[in-house]
Amino acid sequence: MTFDDILAIPPYSLNEVEKDKLLTERLLDLTHHHLGSCTEYKRMLDATGFMIGDVQSYKDLLFLPVRLFKELELKSVPQEDVVKTMTSSGTTGQAVSKIYLDKTTSSNQQKTMVKIVSDFTGSSRMPMIIIDCPSVVKNRAMFSARGAGILGFSIFGAKKIYALDDNMKLDVAALREFLEKFKGQRIMLFGFTFMIWQHFYKELLRLKEEGITFDLSNGILIHGGGWKKLISEAVSHDEFHKRMQEACGLHDIHEYYGMVEQTGCIYMECECGHLHASNFSDVIIRRPLDFSEAAIGEDGIIQVVSTIPESYPGHSLLTEDEGTVLGIDDCPCGRKGKYFKINGRLKNAEIRGCSDTYAAKF
Repeated sequence: MTFDDILAIPPYSLNEVEKDKLLTERLLDLTHHHLGSCTEYKRMLDATGFMIGDVQSYKDLLFLPVRLFKELELKSVPQEDVVKTMTSSGTTGQAVSKIYLDKTTSSNQQKTMVKIVSDFTGSSRMPMIIIDCPSVVKNRAMFSARGAGILGFSIFGAKKIYALDDNMKLDVAALREFLEKFKGQRIMLFGFTFMIWQHFYKELLRLKEEGITFDLSNGILIHGGGWKKLISEAVSHDEFHKRMQEACGLHDIHEYYGMVEQTGCIYMECECGHLHASNFSDVIIRRPLDFSEAAIGEDGIIQVVSTIPESYPGHSLLTEDEGTVLGIDDCPCGRKGKYFKINGRLKNAEIRGCSDTYAAKF
């Protein structure tokens, strides 16, 4: 099955059986490709005694620990075909993952993002407020997960402004002018959770106390990047939503879960507060003692699979996050596939989300 075949299918339309068939076929094709194109990947699979002929389902495929991308240069294309190198977020002194993209993989990441996000926002581009500073995206050839997130979501914006200057201060005049210009229109906002809280929400709250208000009731906010710092400040998911609405009327809010090692295959939060796996990807919860698949409702380590990566062997990865599958094909929002929640980082795992690494430096 080609990637274009998958793109032609509505992203949340397949039931469990149909999706299992699609993912097994595509991920087996990717495994064959990487075995033949990435020496390091083949050596690792050979060392485990992995036999591709024994695979009955994509759940049987071996996974790589996501940390390996910090330690090895894993790519399945010649260096001259690499058009972009992406790096994960990291605190000072941490090694970062390096993900090598060719033109095909980079293009498919963008196409996938459009399919997934459009299911929540609609197909029309909107005026867009990026709750970050413009300097983050200056180096297009090699940039961090934070820059990649901004550029990835920027395609949904017709007219864009950065709400913060390069000192991470709210540009009040620019925000007021932008909202006046697009008054009455639906507006998209994007940012990373801690930055939104620290540099946007807190400043809006301070201004509101001075009698200066902004109406974002027509806005739709998409955010991600980790909750570690906010949870330590006793700010929960529900509290975040409540406070944003009180500060500026913003009530249409969607979190997403994703990582630079599988850019494009993000997991969006639906209207019911559940993160969803699309046809392009899946999550499998693994028991920490034997890595067997956990039951619905059982906590474990998150494995993520993606149909996108052709330029590097990142199609089946074990994360350092803990989560729980809540159900399959029966979310009240009507979307098919698994829906799940993130419980947090595994104990002693490095901080790595865009919000959390920024908060650690902050």
